[in-house]
Amino acid sequence: MQADAAPATLPDRTNFAAMPGTYLDSGTMHPVPIGAREAARAYLAQRATMDGYFPTDTVEGRVKANFARLINATPAEIAFVQSTTAGEQAIIDALGFPHEKGRIVTDTLHFFGSFYLYEELAKQGVDVVWLRPRENRIAIDDIERAVVPGTRLVALSLVSTYNGFEHDLKRVCDIAHARGALVYADIIHAAGAVPVDVRASNVDFAACASYKWLMGDFGLGFLYVRADLHDRLRRTRYGYYQLDRFDPHVYPFDPPPTSADYPVADVTPRADMEGLFAGGTHAHTVSAMLDWSLAHILDLGVDRITAYRLPLLRRLHEGLASRGYRVVTPPDSRTPLVTCIVEGARERLAAPLKAAKVQITLSRNRFRVSPSVFNTLDDIERLLAALPRA
Repeated sequence: MQADAAPATLPDRTNFAAMPGTYLDSGTMHPVPIGAREAARAYLAQRATMDGYFPTDTVEGRVKANFARLINATPAEIAFVQSTTAGEQAIIDALGFPHEKGRIVTDTLHFFGSFYLYEELAKQGVDVVWLRPRENRIAIDDIERAVVPGTRLVALSLVSTYNGFEHDLKRVCDIAHARGALVYADIIHAAGAVPVDVRASNVDFAACASYKWLMGDFGLGFLYVRADLHDRLRRTRYGYYQLDRFDPHVYPFDPPPTSADYPVADVTPRADMEGLFAGGTHAHTVSAMLDWSLAHILDLGVDRITAYRLPLLRRLHEGLASRGYRVVTPPDSRTPLVTCIVEGARERLAAPLKAAKVQITLSRNRFRVSPSVFNTLDDIERLLAALPRA
């Protein structure tokens, strides 16, 4: 734990500013911890005065190492990306889709923002198979039937943004690998919220942004790629930040080129995943925030966070059902998302929730509750009291 952080206790009230009302919407956007806010302020103060320099390599090295520790990876297997979507698209490109055909198996509990991606790939000749939920889950036997020889990729959300369903990632990977397929997992609702172990699951690729359960902000996330896959992937972008060595031969006093293949510069790409996927500069403000928040999450412990949340989830399931709402989150779910379907949810519930100063995710025909480390059973009771009977 960092020296200026409050003790790692749950509920974690001390590290979050007082919010007006009851906030149960961290699955949409997590509040920024006070320590992360102060880290961002310190960075911006330095940028405003230009007194010294932000220790980019040191901070980003710690951030990458802490994220790797969070998911049981190595820092060399991690690349910074702009967002989860950017990470998923990078994997699609590196595998040669859509020019190289093949079968992709995905499901409708995957992030809805990826629907467009896979529908477009299908239009371009990729064999895309959509699995649909049964009893609010993607059945493992449906995956087993769909992943046939010739399948190249299984793409899923480890935890569904729609209803919090959590795949058995190891079983999915075992099935896929036995048939020669690779597995991509969107872990934006898993990393920092439930235990994630990329070694134990043997997942091939995973990506997430940082503005949800990692308590960072928009514009910076992580892409994990299993180390032994490095040489099987196609480099589809070329940039300075991918390089381990750069020796130009065009400026005064530059040495002459050592190879006719590189008349203006000799370059050597990095051997890690940044060597394949690095874009340009990263969001330094978010790096500063994550330098604090990832260390704090590790100090709290994801196992402890998950266990602390379970009584809140049980009360939510019980209370919502007793008020007549149809819960579509599996009752044994340990993830921080509980979803109900109700026709006209936004129109019917916006006013009473606003009056009670309770904030959740309100969609057209559903609502989602997502408690975090600072929430208590009292917050759940305030929500239940504010909801009219269905």
